[in-house]
Amino acid sequence: MRVLVTDNIMSRFVAELTQADAGNEWTIANTWSEQQVIAALPDTDVLVCSSMSSTMAAAASRLRLVHVTGAGFDKIPLAELAPEIRVANTFHHGEAIAEHVIMTALMLSRRVIPVDREMRVGTWRTVANDLSEPFHGTLRGRTLGLLGFGGIGQEVARLASGLGMRVRAVRHNPAGFVPEDLTLDWVGSLDELPELLGSSDIVVVTLPLSDATRGVIDARALHQMRATGILINVARGPLIDEDALVEALTEKRIGGAALDVWWGAPSADGAAPASAARFADFDTVVLTPHYSGHALRTFQLRAADIAANVDSLAHGRPLAHVVH
Repeated sequence: MRVLVTDNIMSRFVAELTQADAGNEWTIANTWSEQQVIAALPDTDVLVCSSMSSTMAAAASRLRLVHVTGAGFDKIPLAELAPEIRVANTFHHGEAIAEHVIMTALMLSRRVIPVDREMRVGTWRTVANDLSEPFHGTLRGRTLGLLGFGGIGQEVARLASGLGMRVRAVRHNPAGFVPEDLTLDWVGSLDELPELLGSSDIVVVTLPLSDATRGVIDARALHQMRATGILINVARGPLIDEDALVEALTEKRIGGAALDVWWGAPSADGAAPASAARFADFDTVVLTPHYSGHALRTFQLRAADIAANVDSLAHGRPLAHVVH
């Protein structure tokens, strides 16, 4: 079979993709133009990608499998694919994202950004030499609230519980499955979000984006958070009302925020989305470029999943993680 890899990140894992593959032809095409990709698609059996245009779908006359390189497949034109084409995805990012959540929670709880800035200009300020300096807290004994309790939320809960935190959650189905190794302090429905917000020291957004969840953290929700509350978003930017969050931070109605996802996308030349500039001057905000899941292990395991599915397709075995 002929496999075409257009994803920029996965192009760095050729060894993992082809390690046990002796019979398929792999072509790394992450630097190709769309026109070059379209020209190659009529002779391609498997497309490994993070996105696919309608024009590409129309050209894929021989395609049998589209394998996206992560969990999201919203950039694949499913309705325009031929009926026989399957789409599969892969995961493994939960552990890395959970570590990012704990890292940013600690950074904000311990005021790392302003303290780092002071040290860089030669100022040494601690509770030992400045009586106005606040003590920082620990995560142990505090409450972490999760919006969403899927794979990422469960990994966050594991780390938070291990650090001695109480964990609460709201989810679409509050009676849904909870892994045996996790004990939640409370579980509610999305309608009970005010209870979660008012009782949590750290609120972590892990919900998928949909018409029902867009703007779920709006001005009203931010008013329901504690004045010292920290909001961490590792899901999708539009789950939070951007203007309302800027206002809440400006008026210091919440303690801080960590934003790994944004409203808008970076430009082709690597400029951050315009929304990032609105938060750049807050020393109570941690800004990262949607990289919380970008651990080496994440992509090594994803490459192994993709290679296994390509091998299964070649030998007529069932595929894993088929989403379409």
